[in-house]
Amino acid sequence: MKTPSHALIASISACALALAAQAAAAQNKPAPQDEPDTVILSDTLHYDDVNKTSTFTGNVVLTRGAMTLRGDKLVTHEDAQGNQFGTATPAKGQVVTIRQENPEKFETLIATGLQADYAGASGDITLTGQATVTRLICGQTFDNVRGARIIYHEKTGTYEAFGGQNSAAAGGRVRSLAQPQSRIDKAIAQCKAKKGQP
Repeated sequence: MKTPSHALIASISACALALAAQAAAAQNKPAPQDEPDTVILSDTLHYDDVNKTSTFTGNVVLTRGAMTLRGDKLVTHEDAQGNQFGTATPAKGQVVTIRQENPEKFETLIATGLQADYAGASGDITLTGQATVTRLICGQTFDNVRGARIIYHEKTGTYEAFGGQNSAAAGGRVRSLAQPQSRIDKAIAQCKAKKGQP
C-alpha cells in the first residue's frame, strides 16, 4: 500500500530529524538553529568517537519538540559520508513508541513497533514487527494502519505497509482504517467547543 499520509509524515519526519540531530549533537556538530533541542534520558550512555556511535540503554526517552520516542535502547551512528542512522529497540515484551503531538489540531500520532530504524542516506524510517500508526483527535482514534512492517519514504512523501508473520493485524495482513475528513473536522470543532476556543 503506497499512499501519502500527512499524519504519518508529521510523526515519522519528527523522529527522523530527532535521531539525526541527536547523532550530530553526540559528535559536537551544531544542529540547525531553527530546529528544537533533542534531549535523551537513559540509564547509560556509551559514545565511541572512533566509530562515531552513541549507545543509550535503559528506559530511553528521546524528546524533541512535540515528539517523544520511548524504548530500551537507542543506537546512532554516522557513515563516512556523514549520513546518520539510528535504531531504537524496546525491552522484552514491550514496543518502541513514537508519539507526536499537534495541539493546534487536537491531534496525537502514535507509532509503535518492535524496532524503529532511521536511514539518513535514503531518509527512510522503518517500523518493524507489530508495526502500527494511529491518529487520535481529541483522544479519539480516527486513523490506524497495522502491519508487520511500515516504511516511510521521506524523500517522496509516501509510505508502505507490509503484512507478514509478525503483523499487528490478524492473519498476517495489512489493515488500514481511515475516517472521512468530515468526521475529523467535526471532532476538532467539538474539541474546540469543549475547550472554549473559537
